[in-house]
Amino acid sequence: MTTEEATTARARPEPIKAVPVRHPGRWVTIAVLAVLAAMFLHVLLTNDAFQWSFMIDNMFRPPIISGLVQGTVLMTVSAMVIGVGLGVAVAVMRLSTNPILRTVSWLYTWFFRAVPRLVLLAVFGNIGILWSRLEFGVPFDTQIGQLFGIDGLELRLFGFDSRDVLTGFMAGLLGLALSEAAYMAEIVRAGIQSVDPGQGEAAGALGMSRGQTLRRVVLPQAMRMIIPPTGNETIAMLKDTSLLMYVPVSMELFFQLDAVGKRTFQIFPMYVAACLWYLLLSSILLIGQYFLERHFGKGYGQTERARFRLRNLAAETGGGAAGAGGTAGRTGTGSGTGGTPG
Repeated sequence: MTTEEATTARARPEPIKAVPVRHPGRWVTIAVLAVLAAMFLHVLLTNDAFQWSFMIDNMFRPPIISGLVQGTVLMTVSAMVIGVGLGVAVAVMRLSTNPILRTVSWLYTWFFRAVPRLVLLAVFGNIGILWSRLEFGVPFDTQIGQLFGIDGLELRLFGFDSRDVLTGFMAGLLGLALSEAAYMAEIVRAGIQSVDPGQGEAAGALGMSRGQTLRRVVLPQAMRMIIPPTGNETIAMLKDTSLLMYVPVSMELFFQLDAVGKRTFQIFPMYVAACLWYLLLSSILLIGQYFLERHFGKGYGQTERARFRLRNLAAETGGGAAGAGGTAGRTGTGSGTGGTPG
């Protein structure tokens, strides 16, 4: 080994002996969680009060499946469709320049967000106490007739028995949908306000009307902010259908499970069955929400990653070309400068 090689060998740094950081707290947490999970599993498997065989035999009976499909699922879909549509309309009214529309929309959201859904369902379920018949016509017709000396004046166009229209299902749908619309109005309003106002101004400069701007420019961009809370509202609506038993609506999942439990005096196993059904349905909705969020979130949050990839690409392949171009530029400038005196 020559003197130069020996000097190079002495100058070369030794490999770093990195010692991984230890996290004893993580292992303690894992151990505690494992013990708690084992205790919970032990309770599920050894406690005879769960009556697993009885629960499995009864949770798939035809009345329960009918209540699941015709009550829980159908009510959730119907209430959310009406709630989302009405909520968008109320949100647009809230953002309107018309003070009357703004006031009406604010009063609507104030009322239906302030009253609990259980109370709303109880009120709509007993609406027949207030009006046995729902009639449409000129208000205060009898009083107007008395002012002019006409007794028994009736200026009513048509009417119908309230019990024929406001069945248990319709009363429950009305209560849930109107309540949901108030919450969806605030969600949609927040989503619309999250879009840069310049987007609407640019659409207006292109000749689009306010409706076209809302449908084609603003709402598609606002969907990224609207979808996550709307998914949460859908899951909450699915669970709130269990409140329909207070209307009452007999063709509903929880009502049927509760009826089986009371009839057989095995109430707790049927409540566990209800938990399992709602867990299954909520999990399906969560999967759908995940794919919707990924679809409407395309293109967002990619700027920094794209810049990082471009920076690496320029460092790997463009550095030499840039250096050559810079050298050529300097050479050309020098030639021109040198030729100027001549």
